[in-house]
Amino acid sequence: MKILGIDTTTKFLSVGFLDGNKICEYNLEMGRAHCRLLAPTLKRILRALKVRLKDIDYFACATGPGSFTGIRVGMAAVKAIAWSLNKPIIGISSLDILARNLETSNIVVPLIDARRNLIYSSAYNIKGNFFKRIKPYMLLSIAEFIKKFKQVKVTLLGDALNLYKDTILENLPSVNILDNDYWYPKGRSIVSLACQRIESNKIESAFSLKPIYLYPKECQIKEVDKK
Repeated sequence: MKILGIDTTTKFLSVGFLDGNKICEYNLEMGRAHCRLLAPTLKRILRALKVRLKDIDYFACATGPGSFTGIRVGMAAVKAIAWSLNKPIIGISSLDILARNLETSNIVVPLIDARRNLIYSSAYNIKGNFFKRIKPYMLLSIAEFIKKFKQVKVTLLGDALNLYKDTILENLPSVNILDNDYWYPKGRSIVSLACQRIESNKIESAFSLKPIYLYPKECQIKEVDKK
């Protein structure tokens, strides 16, 4: 079984490739250049792996939350490829992918910068292959986050820590904050979760795959009154 996974929801491009029991990953900071660099980067990666797109069995991609443009770039690319090859897709939340960077943790909480002084977050129990989300996907202020996790010992990771690490430590001194190497999605995490979704038959198509937007009003296309 071959799986290609892509995450473009942060400033990093994260690509994972699974072939049987072998996993390869590519993680590179791209800023806002995903739209321009995604296609040629994928081409170089596949050439290096000596793999053709048509030989891949499943395509996986991050569905958000995260950068509005980044979500659309990655999903559009994967949906177009999967549709043209008539291949299935596995959609995975970017919060799930970030949390899966850890192999073991009682409670791991990813934090993604949502701009406007807000964060995207959730919470997970992880132990080896056991991976369970125990909180909904949330859009919170940092004050709301601190209040929600005041009595819970958690492990934190994610790019929002660039902004709020000091504030969190002042208010939640018992938290465990991981090294910043864990703060961004990893290609291996995408394909690892994709395998679990395939085993559970949680498979989608280019037509059924939907993004996760936690800013619903800002993400709706509004009709213009022409009168």
